Amino acid sequence: MLVRKKMSATDKIEAIGDILIEQLPHFSPYIRFCSCMSKACRLLQDKVEKDAEFKQFEKKCAGDSRLKQNLSLSSYLLKPLQRITKYPLIISGILKYTPEEHYDRANLLASHEKAEELCTQVNEAVRSQENSSRLEWLQERVNLAGLEEDLVFNSQTNCLGQRKYVYHGILHKHKSNKELRVFLFNDFLLLCRLQNTHFQSKPLLTVFHPDSGMQLTIYKKAIFLNEITVKLPTDPEINETLFHLSHIDCVYSFRAPSKMERNTWVNKIQQASQIFIETEREKRSKITRARSVCDSNEVGRLIVTIMEGADLHPSDPTGTSDPYCEVSMGSQEQKTKVIPKDLNPKWNSTMIFSVKDLEKDVLCISVFDRDFFSPNDFLGRTEVTVSSILKEGNGPITKRLLLHEVDTGEIVVTLELKNLKIL
Repeated sequence: MLVRKKMSATDKIEAIGDILIEQLPHFSPYIRFCSCMSKACRLLQDKVEKDAEFKQFEKKCAGDSRLKQNLSLSSYLLKPLQRITKYPLIISGILKYTPEEHYDRANLLASHEKAEELCTQVNEAVRSQENSSRLEWLQERVNLAGLEEDLVFNSQTNCLGQRKYVYHGILHKHKSNKELRVFLFNDFLLLCRLQNTHFQSKPLLTVFHPDSGMQLTIYKKAIFLNEITVKLPTDPEINETLFHLSHIDCVYSFRAPSKMERNTWVNKIQQASQIFIETEREKRSKITRARSVCDSNEVGRLIVTIMEGADLHPSDPTGTSDPYCEVSMGSQEQKTKVIPKDLNPKWNSTMIFSVKDLEKDVLCISVFDRDFFSPNDFLGRTEVTVSSILKEGNGPITKRLLLHEVDTGEIVVTLELKNLKIL
């Protein structure tokens, strides 16, 4: 909103739908927050009841003169959940006063759908306390040092919503006989080894026990389920505990404790992999359909070339980012390719948008760091109105645009209007 107001010629904001569509997916940290809310409230109550000094501190905070309401600390823990559940109602209120023919209505409807989806994910996370507890257990006990990207187990995946624990067990590598503790989630498979070997002979019941002293270290990079194929041996009866996992250019051969356990692993991995692949396919299909829609109200075409970025924000632990751009105008959306590990990327990516209103259409460009374990990190955004391009002539014109909502970064674009129908 601040970016649009700042870049508007008038201080008047006539459209908010596209901003909501872009921003709502980045509320995902609140899903983890809400999933831990009950545990946090219990811990807070326990501290108040058992620690006199903390009780006095809590009372002092609640009575602070800077607060408009004298609420307990536990009330503030509920605020994010209460706010998130209001977004569908707020957007519904805006829709009520938005005429059917208004150019922002389609985006408002789409943002309402995203707000409803966010509420569903929050409610599901709150209900799934066991899943949340297991993911938090792993966060405390798996050594994540050396990963090129931060991994928060109890968080949103890149494209499947909330991460879900699916299965775990002991598998042995077929040739070396190395014992691995393997965890299957809805987006990846994690191979671990025990960091403290005195657990080696103990049963797997120690996994997920709150008092367990087990510590794990990652054996191999995470295996993402949209990149794998699971196969049984040519003659599965000869070695009935063996199965193979093909991942890009690598094949893993595992032995399970029994034939039944082998079949369970194969079925669960295949099912999770199929859901991941189908979800990605559907998302790509939606983008393709949006590109191919021919609008009878088109008054021209905007040809956009995203040339390069400069001094982008480093988002990964390695001090770099894997940047790409999401470019949208109304319901139309296109993306550049991802440039790995580069804060000064050169995309040279050309795309075409249908112009419906020369006065009101706005081109939005957002830069993201491509992640695998979580939603892509935001690296800034900027906007260009079609009317401002028209004032400079049809183009092509080259612009160097500062990225907003971040402390560093800019992009260079060329813009050209074609096939204009000026009434």
